[in-house]
Amino acid sequence: MNLGKVDMDDGAAPLFRQIAMLVEDSIVNGDLAAGQQVPSTNELAGFHDINPATARKGLGLLVERGVLFKRRGVGMFVTDKARRLILDRRRESFTAGYLVPLVDEAVKLDLTRQEVRELVDAVAESRGLYG
Repeated sequence: MNLGKVDMDDGAAPLFRQIAMLVEDSIVNGDLAAGQQVPSTNELAGFHDINPATARKGLGLLVERGVLFKRRGVGMFVTDKARRLILDRRRESFTAGYLVPLVDEAVKLDLTRQEVRELVDAVAESRGLYG
């Protein structure tokens, strides 16, 4: 599984949230499937060079959200509904988190609707969305 690395910059999200996001990303992109065991807190802590309590807090957040479940003495596993829960939550925050700032910046730059659409289409095509 490719979890990437956490961002230690001061302006970044708290490390435990970054751990949760990395695990979520692995679920969304299919690296972690329903029923599969996730890396342990010690594995995450060692890989990211962070405190195990921080990794535990990130995984605990995912347990609270219903994305992971614990098997006592064995580890944490991906729930059957994990991917759907993550996608639903992210879709709910998409407009406020991405579209509103995009439109606000476009207004500041005096871009027209057509220019914004062309830019979005160009980026989407470069990322393989339309191809």
